[in-house]
Parts: sequence; structure tokens; C-alpha cells
Amino acid sequence: MNAVEKTLTIRSSPHIRSPIGVEAIMRNVVYALLPAAVFSVYVFGLAALVLLTTAVLTCVATEHLLCRATGRASTVNDWSVAITGLIYGMTLPPGLPLWMVILGGMVAVALGKFLFGGLGGNLFNPALVGRAFLQAAFPSAMTSWVPVLSADRFQILPRSTLAYPFAEPVYDTMTGATPLAAFKFERQTTETVDLFLGLTGGSTGETASLLLLAGGFYLIARKMANWRIPAGIFAAVAALSGITHGLEPETYAAPPFMLFSGGLMLGALFMATDMVASPLTGAGCFIYGLLIGAVAMTIRLWGAMPEGVMYAILFGNAVSPLIDRAIQPITYGTGKRGREP
Repeated sequence: MNAVEKTLTIRSSPHIRSPIGVEAIMRNVVYALLPAAVFSVYVFGLAALVLLTTAVLTCVATEHLLCRATGRASTVNDWSVAITGLIYGMTLPPGLPLWMVILGGMVAVALGKFLFGGLGGNLFNPALVGRAFLQAAFPSAMTSWVPVLSADRFQILPRSTLAYPFAEPVYDTMTGATPLAAFKFERQTTETVDLFLGLTGGSTGETASLLLLAGGFYLIARKMANWRIPAGIFAAVAALSGITHGLEPETYAAPPFMLFSGGLMLGALFMATDMVASPLTGAGCFIYGLLIGAVAMTIRLWGAMPEGVMYAILFGNAVSPLIDRAIQPITYGTGKRGREP
């Protein structure tokens, strides 16, 4: 081919290319989540396995059908919707009725992702959109918990799992509360080692802090997650819980309890770090993390609910564009920060 026959392809920015594509990043996120997901099946049994499978299949099927209905090529092969389904399932109570899991999964993909244009266009974390919908629509079911390590967890499913649509679910046995709720309403403490190892009640995939930390460090080491976001969240939670516990130790829990309980690890490492919904700059990511940690602690300490990570991340997602507007990245080749025209 001579010089005259060559074509010049002009594309819009950015022009920097990486050998690691979206599919590879998404696949590694799944790898990072799998240890905590498998552990949830060990502690909650068939209930967790069926719930996680249903959540993933629902999200994948919803995206595939929406793509087909709107004449687009199916995007289920990029793994992003599989991650949405897995994280969404891990935020739900293990005994949640499957029809609610399906309904929330459809909302997560349709309203949280597809409505904004699909991958790269969502303003909010889609998995949290689905969970927030279920929390508002079915608050009782979303705060009903099954015991950990029950003897028959691999033999039978909880009756609530197979409840008929819109019927009141019946629970065989229930734990009294999550560690956060037990402390907030009854001042009952939980051993830190149990919180760290995941031997407590709670949402399906949020309890194993050790495995979630290992998965998060794996993504950070592979440069597939920005460390500044979880660092900002953990710093805010540790600082606020340290101050309040120091002032009134009988009223407020110590930092280790706040760090390893509830959905903080899952949210900080796998949901707040959503590349689409988080800020662009390093400083912006740290501020974003501090904000999420502060909001989560405000709800935990003084709100009506024992947990606040979900709302804190959604709030952070909403503020993320404003942080980018305030902290402009350095324009390539100029050494100066960009400004609005």
C-alpha cells in the first residue's frame, strides 16, 4: 500500500489506549468478588446460592432483552451487567423472596443503567438503585435476616425465599438484628473477630470483611480501582467514630466495629469505586471518599436507621459531577488545570 492509498482516521478524545479493556477489568472485578460470594454460600447455604444466581440471571436477562427491544447489539458479554447482578445480590438479605430479587434486578438495570444510556452513562451505581427501590418498597422484608451457619442450610430453603408474589413472606427462623442494629437499638456489641471473619448476620455478601478487603486490594494492586476512594471512606469513618467513641464510649461504637460491620467494606471497595460514577481526579476521589464516609457515619450515629452506606454512596454519586467541576484535571500538555469557558 502506498502513501496515497493510506487512510487517516480521525477520532474524538481521549486518544490514550490501554491494553486492558473494559471486559478485562470487569472480569477481574468478578474474580475479586468471588471469595466473599462463595463464603456467603458457606455461611447462609442454599438461600445465598439461589439468591445470588437469581440476581445475576435477572440482571443479565434484563439487559439482553432491553438491548434487543431497542435494536441495539447485546452488551451482556462485557461482564458489566454480571457485576451489577452479583453486587446487587450481595447487598440483599439471604432470605429475601425471589420475586422481590427479580423485581429489584429489573429496576437496577432498566432504571439504574439502561435509562442513562448503558455502560459508561449511568449517574448512580445500578446495583444500589435496585437495592434502594426494594428498601423503599419492602422495608420489612429488607430488614429480615436468617441465621448464619444453621445446621440445615444446605438441605432446605427458607420458606420466605419461595414466597408467592405480593404475599407476606413467612420466615422459619430469624436472627434478631444485624450487629449495627443490635448496637444501635440494644447496645449489644459483637466481637471484632467475628465481624472481620464474617461470622455474623447481615446481607448476603457484606459480612466477610477479610475477603472483601483481599478482593479490594487485588483490584487496587492491578490498578483497576482507585485506592483514594476507600482510603477517604475509611479515614472519615475511623475519625468520626474515634471522636464520638472517645467522648461517649457507652453510646458510640469504637472504630473497628464501625469499619468491619454492615456494608462498609463492600460499598467502599466495590460500589463507591465505580469508575463511571466517581470523580476523575485523585484529589476529587479522596474528597468523594471522605464525603461518603461522613454521610454514612452521620446516618449510623444520628439517623433513624442503623446503616447508611447505601444512601451515602448514592449521595456521593450525585455530588461527583460537582466535585469534577470544582477540581478540574490538568489539561494534557499545558500543565494547567482546565477551566469552564
